[in-house]
Amino acid sequence: MTDSLLDDVTSLLQGDFGDDRILKQIVRACKNNEVISNYERNYVQKLAEQYLGKKPEITNVTIPNDSMNDDSIPKIETSISSQILELQPFSSSNFNLKNSKLFLGFGGVALIIIIAAAILLSNNTDSFSSNPESPLKVTLSVNTDLNSYTQTDLISINGVSNNTKIVNLSIINQNNELVWAEQVSVKNDGQYSTLAIADGSGWEISGTYTLKVENGSEIKSITFLFNS
Repeated sequence: MTDSLLDDVTSLLQGDFGDDRILKQIVRACKNNEVISNYERNYVQKLAEQYLGKKPEITNVTIPNDSMNDDSIPKIETSISSQILELQPFSSSNFNLKNSKLFLGFGGVALIIIIAAAILLSNNTDSFSSNPESPLKVTLSVNTDLNSYTQTDLISINGVSNNTKIVNLSIINQNNELVWAEQVSVKNDGQYSTLAIADGSGWEISGTYTLKVENGSEIKSITFLFNS
């Protein structure tokens, strides 16, 4: 798969198709057996289909049968116990004692019903208030999983972009040299994520590196430490 990807990237560079910066980064990753993100693979595939006449890849998707049998659905059975009162000759004191026990039984059932209703109402109230809308909505952000990295470490990058479908990420070393760049798609919920490898050209210098994200209207950046 990597050889085919490298062949496609080489052909695109020779034909001056696509972004040279991204394509050269993919060539370097292929030759150094580095991790190549899904976005980079899809980027090359689309360019190859458009300019090299390559047929799109077709993947078969099998939809599992999630239907449930009736036997798998637990059934809730309600058992009702009834008491049979036998009528026997009794005195007035026995009658009053049985009546008081009967009233206590009804009172206990009513108390259980009231407690259950209160618990149900409390749960419903919590479910409505557990997800309040935030008054302040972040439009663009970028984060890393750690504050410092060493040679060949994986840098996990994530953030939010609520106004665009694509963001441009880049890392600059302390000499203001571009050492990594990638264009990442934003999901429907506004989240994006990718991985970068702290290795290659420009990563020979230890110091403070800057990670920057752009979405066309805003720019945000953070810094992290790197030890070569």
